[in-house]
Amino acid sequence: MRLRVQQQSVNTHTDIVACVSWTPWNELVSGSDDKRLMKWNLNGEPIAPLATLETTITDMHWFPSRKGSGVDLVLISCHDGSFLFISKGGKVEKVVQKAHEGAVTSVRWNYDGTSILTSGEDGQLKVWSKTGMLRSTLAKNAACVYSIAWGPNNDQVLFSIGKELIIRSLQASSKQMQWKAHDGVVLKVDWNPVNNLIVSCGEDCKYKIWDIYGRPLFSSTPADSIITSVAWCPDGEMFAVGSFNSIILCDKTGWSYSRERTNSGSIFSITWTSDGTQVAGGGGSGAVVFGNIVERRCEWQNVLATLDENNHIHVQDVTSESVEELAFRDTVIKMSLGHGHLIVATSTQCHIFNILTWTQPIVFDLKDVVNLILQCEKHFLTVDNFTGIQVYNYEGRVIGNPKFGGLRTEFLNSSTVSLSNDYIAILDRTDRKVINVVEISTGKTLPNQISHTVEILEIFVNQCGAANQRKVALIDKNHDLWICPIHKPRMMKVATMVSSVMWNDRSDMLAAVVDSQFVVWLYPNAVFFDRNLANATKDVRDQSTDFGKNPHIMHFFGKTCTVRRTDGALVATLVSPVSVQLSYVSFACACVRR
Repeated sequence: MRLRVQQQSVNTHTDIVACVSWTPWNELVSGSDDKRLMKWNLNGEPIAPLATLETTITDMHWFPSRKGSGVDLVLISCHDGSFLFISKGGKVEKVVQKAHEGAVTSVRWNYDGTSILTSGEDGQLKVWSKTGMLRSTLAKNAACVYSIAWGPNNDQVLFSIGKELIIRSLQASSKQMQWKAHDGVVLKVDWNPVNNLIVSCGEDCKYKIWDIYGRPLFSSTPADSIITSVAWCPDGEMFAVGSFNSIILCDKTGWSYSRERTNSGSIFSITWTSDGTQVAGGGGSGAVVFGNIVERRCEWQNVLATLDENNHIHVQDVTSESVEELAFRDTVIKMSLGHGHLIVATSTQCHIFNILTWTQPIVFDLKDVVNLILQCEKHFLTVDNFTGIQVYNYEGRVIGNPKFGGLRTEFLNSSTVSLSNDYIAILDRTDRKVINVVEISTGKTLPNQISHTVEILEIFVNQCGAANQRKVALIDKNHDLWICPIHKPRMMKVATMVSSVMWNDRSDMLAAVVDSQFVVWLYPNAVFFDRNLANATKDVRDQSTDFGKNPHIMHFFGKTCTVRRTDGALVATLVSPVSVQLSYVSFACACVRR
């Protein structure tokens, strides 16, 4: 995967482009020190000026896109201490004067558009109503606040002071969290609501990833120049980093897909389209840089699918050496390959390809942009912000649309929702200690919720066996691994210091990376009646030199487990064929007894 970067040969702006932001209808608006707001199309071509202001622009943020909201406003923060509400037609609807002493450095709507957060050179952090009425002053600091971000639930804010990051609750009685993040001044921060991770950059020429408890997950090596901007992709799977004459595309774990050279100077602001297929940045030379995501890949067994620059998917069977080329009318947003089918979601349609008959896909229309695709043996699901979760069979027929109170589909990802042939497990957004299990055939949640004592990070449902044998494996915030039956919840601890876990697609084997060791439980059910027996079914290998720090299991097909290292390299690990056969036999015997 990489970015295909383009920019105008002659800059439209005559001064530094301080901020850029995509509109809900996928036009870009750029704000510059030349006091102009410019509109651009998806192809990177200037459309027309949106507005010309009387003061210098420092930041902007469009009202969050929501179905039926009917609000098309952009917030503009200014150097004179004010911030403005401007309509999509360029009309100044309201001006909030003297919001801060000195410049307003940053401005952000919260995720439901009910509150506004601003920061300033005066070191203050303020919360405003959606109409611009001051609600509270959250913080007063001696130094300038350069960057801010809302927490996923709109009840916390993240901001930078000097070399430190601070998370503060909107509740005055709550204690704030504060830690030293960089060796230089922190210039930009971003907090993704889907993966709940924080990315920051600073004058120490590094970008870093943090969890919500301030624990470091990744730190880059020092770059040649100061890192001036970072921004998460909306789905939380990757982020972009801006510095002098370059944009870096990075995975959510920190390793980089590609580094693209630009002729823009330092990139001070980065923004993503809502579908996560395109990025734009504003440069110190007055340039506006556009980048498209190309060469996305997915693989399953011996089949490899690659999306090229022309919106075509090349499918290669490495065994038979056959090649197919699939063309699409609209932009490809998401694709998933598994269980004998390729699922491709464009901006308007979903295509279902059987890997045996590529020329006869099943196609149906979509009502909104798809954020997530998950597959299992019999079904697949899509997640969007309009219809929510939709479960289909591989003939394109809808077989489920689960809904329940508190479900926030815009915040779901592959770590918080898991699909099997019978059930969908969904991590509760309001209480991350609870897992809701939905029966696909009825669309109803099971009466017995799965509850844990601490917050849960990731959940995985096993893929084999009858419905009454379904289990959930979960990793909690202490990085402990637990297994719990779905029908009769009973938490059993399996391991500690676990960084990644995955069920096998053909049997009930469970693979995990435990303290840099690769561990496979051939029959994890044994933990429910004899822990010593469960330990005897483990296949343990010390592969710390192969995996490195914080590896992630990508697939566990048959006897092959694929692990992504911290540097992005894929490492295939084989489980002993004897162990695989023993697992099949033990699983078959268990089914017979039941």
